[in-house]
Amino acid sequence: MTRLRPATPLDAGRVGAILSAWVDETPWMPRIHTRAEDIGFAGLMVERGWVTVSESETITGFLARNGDDIHALYIDPAARGQGIGSTLLTDAMRRKDQLTLWTFQANTRAQAFYERHGFAPVEHTDGAGNDEGLPDIRYHWQRIDA
Repeated sequence: MTRLRPATPLDAGRVGAILSAWVDETPWMPRIHTRAEDIGFAGLMVERGWVTVSESETITGFLARNGDDIHALYIDPAARGQGIGSTLLTDAMRRKDQLTLWTFQANTRAQAFYERHGFAPVEHTDGAGNDEGLPDIRYHWQRIDA
């Protein structure tokens, strides 16, 4: 059974490893940070209180959110396709009236995922504003009161 909880400093290694695994398996994604830097970045996000992890026997994924801005949502490769990303995203959506996030234009799986959850693209860029230099898309979601 998967449960969600706030990340603790001891989770930074696992969170960073999940992030690194995605970079390693994504052919169009340049590796601009070392694995150690990925863990350091994960530690910074955890320290700031941004990270929620999904956990069964081990951490299977995480979402990092600062206010209305989702900074990261990654699932361990072995745990994909089990609804963990949807669980993490739905939890964030319950906590806020609106959310924004960026994803790369090449990441069509992420675009389909976010659009299934009601996010809409609101801006496309040429990548000049991100570290990777890859074209990206800003998505926005707004709660609609019934």
